[in-house]
Amino acid sequence: MEKRHLQETDRGYKVFLYIFYVCAFIMLSITAYGAYAMYTEWEENGTYVMGEVLVDTEIPFENFAKLITWLFFACIIGWYCVSRIGWKRTTKGKIGSTRMALLQLMLLGFAIICLYEVLWSFTVLNAQITAGIVDGNVPDIDRLTVAYPDPDRPWNLIFSTKIFLVGFVISAHAFYLSTRPRKSLDDHET
Repeated sequence: MEKRHLQETDRGYKVFLYIFYVCAFIMLSITAYGAYAMYTEWEENGTYVMGEVLVDTEIPFENFAKLITWLFFACIIGWYCVSRIGWKRTTKGKIGSTRMALLQLMLLGFAIICLYEVLWSFTVLNAQITAGIVDGNVPDIDRLTVAYPDPDRPWNLIFSTKIFLVGFVISAHAFYLSTRPRKSLDDHET
């Protein structure tokens, strides 16, 4: 049986579409909450820790899932839904070869940068955990930060690792999809 692309008339199409809407709502809600919390912390203290509120807040109850985990999940699932329902926008004839080449280079660049950031954040996180253990303290990994590139705006290492991992997965998957042979819309009509 030949693999068929999802059509608007398929029942699965609406499932992917509705799941995407739920993921988009989750992403927007978490981002708005994080931006608001970061703004209020900046107004009160003159500094903030990027992503700290997303790592500290657990939803729907204590010891369940942190907001950064919900954001991670919603981004990955939302991207998969978009890649399933948006395939017609990248068929042959819709994007020229020059634009596709530039898009592929951009996606490859994003994937490499995000992979570097994931490895860097994870390495710094492990180094801080190890340094804490050597000193006789087991650090709270949710509180570990790095004051780079700006000491007034440090990044929470759990947040940076997860958010750049999302960026890597999405850009690498998009790059993979962009290198697959594209067919014309006529090949997919039923």
